[in-house]
Amino acid sequence: MSTSATDGPLTGVRVLDLSTILAGPLAAQILGDFGADVIKIEHPSRGDGMRGHGLDKDGQPLWWKMISRNKRTLGLYLGDPEGARIFLELARTADVVVENFRPGTLERWGLGYDALSQENPGLILLRVTGFGQSGPYAARPAFGTLVEAMSGFAHLTGQPDGPPTLPAFGLADSIAGIAAAAAVSMALYQREKDGRGQEIDLDLLTPIMTAVGPGVVYADQLGIDQDRTGNRSLNNAPRNTYRTKDGHWLAISTSANSIAERVLRLVGHPEVVSEPWFATGRTRAQHADLLDAYVGGWVAARTRDEVVAAFEEAGAAVAPVYKPSELLEDPQVRALELITTVEDEDLGPIRMQNVMWRMGRTPGRIRSTGRALGADSDSILQTEVGLSPEEVSRLRDAGVVA
Repeated sequence: MSTSATDGPLTGVRVLDLSTILAGPLAAQILGDFGADVIKIEHPSRGDGMRGHGLDKDGQPLWWKMISRNKRTLGLYLGDPEGARIFLELARTADVVVENFRPGTLERWGLGYDALSQENPGLILLRVTGFGQSGPYAARPAFGTLVEAMSGFAHLTGQPDGPPTLPAFGLADSIAGIAAAAAVSMALYQREKDGRGQEIDLDLLTPIMTAVGPGVVYADQLGIDQDRTGNRSLNNAPRNTYRTKDGHWLAISTSANSIAERVLRLVGHPEVVSEPWFATGRTRAQHADLLDAYVGGWVAARTRDEVVAAFEEAGAAVAPVYKPSELLEDPQVRALELITTVEDEDLGPIRMQNVMWRMGRTPGRIRSTGRALGADSDSILQTEVGLSPEEVSRLRDAGVVA
């Protein structure tokens, strides 16, 4: 099974992925999806902790199959001087290194940016941490859960009379991973102009703070902290989830005034459209109880298919609340191939999320699923580092490689 790319906008870019759960590996996955040659470097005995996250099938970790797709794997202990030397040899011909160790770890191994850039001035070092490379929290252990709490996300999420609510998935890490891929792309573009690499200091907190929205500006300028509103919004109404006659849930949003008008006419209450308060989303939100009663009552009397068809005919916005199994069968998802089938050497065909955007001339693609620990060690060490089979065997016996 080949992980090499001959197409894609990042073909020819080499990435060394030292990172673990979750933002760094996702950033490297995105770069690999669009043609980069990604070498996943893991501890030779423990491997990446992502291998133990989530569900498995027949002993094969399913999340790993996705997050480590398009990556070759090398088991290498960087804390050993010989392992550090091998990594430095690989870094001489790399374009990007992705790491998420605590600040100072690479430096302790003699592999900080000063050392790496001395050998390879064009190298880009992406450093992903919870709180950045400096400041009073820099040395703290951090996971996405902590920054989801600090960012304002948990404060805004949940019912008004309930506790702050954390997501059931890696939200902060995923946002940071996508941001990291963008940051690397910018650094590669800058290198095209001046030939120089750079360090990228990306903390998990900043991207999700940005995603949460204008709360910081409101607090600064108005002295207001937004409160939880459940599924409602302070910016428009009706905006909620509504249950259908056949027990399904639908999400409805009316961010545009024209959509709000269509929804209320559709559900049989055109009289409210002429009310002065109906003119803006913010003032409609002040009448959310009334609007939810009108919309919720109409939806509750109909099946999901009936509601969706009626909204589509009226040009109003609605979407079903899907389980993943329903997402697999959605006609729009199928038409755009948002989920694709990839052949896995252990499990056969696997359906997973496709590459994140569709490019007309240089599209990304999935060339392989996540591979076994050290599956490519021999070929990488012999072909690209120049070690003999005997040297690789000696290092394997010493626990330096896997």
